[in-house]
Amino acid sequence: MKQDYQEIQWLFFDIGSTLVDEDKAYEARIKTAITGKDISYQEFYDKMLSHFRKNKKGDLEALSFYGLERPAWRTDLETLYPQTKEILEQLGQEYKLGIIANQLPGLEERLKDFGILDYFSAIFSSAEFGLAKPDPAIFRLALQKTNCLPHQAIMIGDRLDNDIAPAKRIGMKTIWIKQGFSRLAQVKNLEERADWTVEKLTDLLPILLS
Repeated sequence: MKQDYQEIQWLFFDIGSTLVDEDKAYEARIKTAITGKDISYQEFYDKMLSHFRKNKKGDLEALSFYGLERPAWRTDLETLYPQTKEILEQLGQEYKLGIIANQLPGLEERLKDFGILDYFSAIFSSAEFGLAKPDPAIFRLALQKTNCLPHQAIMIGDRLDNDIAPAKRIGMKTIWIKQGFSRLAQVKNLEERADWTVEKLTDLLPILLS
């Protein structure tokens, strides 16, 4: 990879289902939403998956379909994927690392609690800047603030619609990491076709360090 893209300086990461496992938080959201309702967990879960397969935010689409309130997101149930720290440590020796993510307030404190805050030189969170993916403006802001040209950066994320397509639209390289429910998404057009596709975080190392 380094032979092909020697100009790469920055790696920008999404958070949810990229660095952080959200499965337990999704489970809690479903259980809270259907409590006292005539809807089974499996019924809601299947409806949610059907929307994720259509490249949509499945949990929110299912909540809307059943007319349910949107429970608060349980960030306390999020956990790091295995070897996240080790991977960031290795990548940080070759590249500058940043975050571009749609996140609730308090992201830096959460990253500190996870023990990974110090790996990142720049953090661009929707809660802080008032911009949210897939708006290309948050990607442009990140590049501007880091003095990085689009072709010098790679966006790494789990969402084709939020991470891959908008980053490609402004000229960034992209890696689709098929973790979480968005692994079910289907590439529909060239804009959603990432430069690389990986199944898990550890798959990044052979691509980015070889």
